[in-house]
Amino acid sequence: MSGTPGTRVFVVNSGSSSIKYQLVDVETEQAILSGLVERIGEPGGGAVDHVDGMRRVLAELGDAATDLTAVGHRVVHGGSVFTAPTAVTEAVIAQIEQVSTLAPLHNPANLAGIRAAMAVLPGVPHVAVFDTAFHQSMSPAAYTYAIDRELARSHGVRRYGFHGTSHAFVAEHAAAHLGRSLEQLKLIVLHLGNGASIAAIDAGRSIDTSMGLTPLQGLVMGTRSGDLDPAVLLHLHRQAGLSVDELDTLLNKQSGLLGLSGSADMRDVTRAADEGDADAALALDVWAHRIRHYVGAYLAQLGGLDAVVFTAGVGENSAPLRSRALAGLEHLGVHVDPERNGAKDRSARTISPEGASVAVLVVPTNEELSIARQAAALAAGEGR
Repeated sequence: MSGTPGTRVFVVNSGSSSIKYQLVDVETEQAILSGLVERIGEPGGGAVDHVDGMRRVLAELGDAATDLTAVGHRVVHGGSVFTAPTAVTEAVIAQIEQVSTLAPLHNPANLAGIRAAMAVLPGVPHVAVFDTAFHQSMSPAAYTYAIDRELARSHGVRRYGFHGTSHAFVAEHAAAHLGRSLEQLKLIVLHLGNGASIAAIDAGRSIDTSMGLTPLQGLVMGTRSGDLDPAVLLHLHRQAGLSVDELDTLLNKQSGLLGLSGSADMRDVTRAADEGDADAALALDVWAHRIRHYVGAYLAQLGGLDAVVFTAGVGENSAPLRSRALAGLEHLGVHVDPERNGAKDRSARTISPEGASVAVLVVPTNEELSIARQAAALAAGEGR
């Protein structure tokens, strides 16, 4: 098995019934081994519980698991408590539990993976890396909702933002691609996948992002509505009789591309639109309109723009949708070159014309590598 002893980090992304894992060599920046344990605790599933699942993973890793630098855990919500990767202790676990009310579907599952990994790997440093941490640099003006201040403070109601690990990784690699210091750049990063968000990044710091208290706010996503007038919920409750739980399901699981077109898969929606389906065509128009809305707003917030950066599944792989997302922004200096955009290339690349005032880039994200780097740095005493 490849990988240099002492540079391997075991990255864990634990769900309620799954463990997604990757063994990363931070020196070579290569994944040595990766996999997924599914249907944990279910009849005929991959494991009885998360501890059993973790033992199965370690059996798969074999000797590589005997010389780990650290274990890096993805945690979705760190609230306003966690602003950097953090060594996992019982006190930290208790704090993550306290903010779990903000992410009841994610944080308890993340904690199950942390506890399981600590049980089977007790002698290795465990590091929690938070999706929200990168956006803790936002100003109060950017993260504050205009509701009763005492109610908001009592219940942690504010904007937190998500996909922070991806946004930070992509911003760093965009700067490297441009051959410039990140501290010199004003960037807008578009993380476009089934879940989607945009971040305005000034000198390496997030100053605004489209997601809010939860990952529901912002862009049109696969099954999430994104931005919505809050009165829509009141109207549907009063007029359609929908309960709180039904409204939650509607906005998170039955809206977005699925609600508009009947499919949450962007490939299906694009295909249907190309074949003349009016609902699918409208879904794409709404999707792109929302992106342009945020790009324009963030250009204003940044006070200038050096690059727009596409990443994640749709952002990295669909040339037509990249063009569609930025169409009409030419007057702002944002241009997409058709030939460059259509080139088959999976590396970081420029898709704007030569000499454009604003670079448009495609930069592949790698959240596992980012988590591994942060965990290794903290284990070596370079972090918090």
